[in-house]
Amino acid sequence: MCGLCGEVRFDGRPADVSAVQRMSAPLASRGPDGEGYWAQGRVAFGHRRLSIIDLSVCGSQPMVDMELGLTAVFNGCVYNYKELRAELQGHGYRFSSTSDTEVILKGYHRWGTDVVHHLVGMFAVVLHERDSGRVVLFRDRLGIKPMYLAETPQRLRFASTLPALLAGGDVDTTIDPVALHHYLSWHAVVPAPLTVLKGVRKLPPATVRVVEPDGTSREHRYWAPDHVRREEFAGFSERDWEDAVLEALRTAVRRRLVADVPVGVLLSGGLDSSLITGLLAEEGQSDLATYSIGFEAVGGREGDEFAYSDVIAQRYATNHHRIRVTGDELVGALGHAVGAMSEPMVSHDVVAFDLLSQQVSQTIRVVQSGQGADEVFGGYHWYPPLAGVPVERGVEAYARAFFDRDHAQMGQVLRPEWMTDRDVSLEFVREHFARPGAETALDAALRLDTEVMLVDDPVKRVDNTTMAWGLEARVPFLDHDLVELAAAVPPEMHLAEGGKGVLKRVGYRVIPREVIDRPKGYFPVPAITHLEGKVLGLVKDALSSEAARRRGLFRPEYVSHLLDAPNEELTPLRGNKLWQLGLLELWLQQHGVD
Repeated sequence: MCGLCGEVRFDGRPADVSAVQRMSAPLASRGPDGEGYWAQGRVAFGHRRLSIIDLSVCGSQPMVDMELGLTAVFNGCVYNYKELRAELQGHGYRFSSTSDTEVILKGYHRWGTDVVHHLVGMFAVVLHERDSGRVVLFRDRLGIKPMYLAETPQRLRFASTLPALLAGGDVDTTIDPVALHHYLSWHAVVPAPLTVLKGVRKLPPATVRVVEPDGTSREHRYWAPDHVRREEFAGFSERDWEDAVLEALRTAVRRRLVADVPVGVLLSGGLDSSLITGLLAEEGQSDLATYSIGFEAVGGREGDEFAYSDVIAQRYATNHHRIRVTGDELVGALGHAVGAMSEPMVSHDVVAFDLLSQQVSQTIRVVQSGQGADEVFGGYHWYPPLAGVPVERGVEAYARAFFDRDHAQMGQVLRPEWMTDRDVSLEFVREHFARPGAETALDAALRLDTEVMLVDDPVKRVDNTTMAWGLEARVPFLDHDLVELAAAVPPEMHLAEGGKGVLKRVGYRVIPREVIDRPKGYFPVPAITHLEGKVLGLVKDALSSEAARRRGLFRPEYVSHLLDAPNEELTPLRGNKLWQLGLLELWLQQHGVD
């Protein structure tokens, strides 16, 4: 896990190495173990290293292979790098390190852009071909590792975070009205390639982009699982599906043990992280480090689920760490959490993960986490209403359950100059549902959430907060083989048992029932969902600031209405609408966006 950045010029000028160094500075927390730069004429790369595989200097980046004429920067982990290394050695390639970065370099030389089909893991990679001058960028299948882009006719810049691009300077920071519409309607999800800023885009997941020396480029998507019933699974019984999912999950967890340092678990006490812990115990992991976090109750809402995480910790005799956070500590952490966000994210989980990551990083460098199971295996409450609904009618059912507000309500929130002339968010969902490869409305919703919502909410949240403390988080539920299998599972099996039916039945075979047979929980952070005291004061200050008045995004009467009753207007997902507005302003102001 690392941070990468760079610049590619198209106007005949040499790359601005000083700009690359400025971009690298905000990435230091993602890679506290090393710093490196490389420049050749019109191209310059920067890198910050977190040493997980090949802890020696041989694994440092940017990595240059003079013999092959290739240079690369890489963020992530290739779990099958040892197997690929052996295969490439069979083709005559020689290695000077034991790193997965070198495997990517030589794999690219062997297979070209098809190397992505050989890689199992999470990755964002940028390569430069010395002889052609071509630059190639690619991102893993599920978008676990980020890549942000700032492009003009003269140059392309890239970085692991949006704030790093801002540090480089010369970025159009105008608010993008379409992205703003998505943010306010789709629970802060802004689908790639958009970001809330016009001058910054993100490379979509499962995408390869090839940039020629003259600035022309082409890109293609190399992976997209079909959510249809497949012939190879015809005749599968429920037990067959359980067996297949359990074996695929075991493989996913086992793959993510690849490291030259210990691997722990973020244990919330829910089904997903508990199942990971149980499977790691089956793999023979002794003295496994597990970590749970809890908060003070606010407004009558409990702030921890230690009762459930304790069950798992005791069952598997893990080296368990309970992390309890006071209200004052939570308020103090808000600034860092907002600063760690590459894009504004309203989920209260962001602050929880930031605080958890801070504590965990003091004792370990790699953890497995349960993100992705709800999207992949159908665990959310908006899925059951889609059962039996025709695909074309599923869009409205999905939007009613998930969207924070519709287009008409958007007009009550935004000043007229920021309004789009049509409902761009609903159109996006409708187009996604209409794509081939989804057999039912539920299949379409699972595909949408796996490809878009998951990437730009839970996965981004985990990457941003863990990497802000130099902690690598691995997500076995997003193993692409497991995701492909889950996409083929019959919808009724996903909806069984109140949601995540097949995964729960797998869970019964591994972990205690009391962890599974309980109401669905979330990372509870009461002080964010129930605004009062210092947190409410921060929100008020942000929305009444001079910067907010100059920006003029929101109708003053709507802001006043929310401030008069800060906890009365909630979204269908029980999010606080005032927090949604306040968080956006806090993020813009903290990152210096005028």
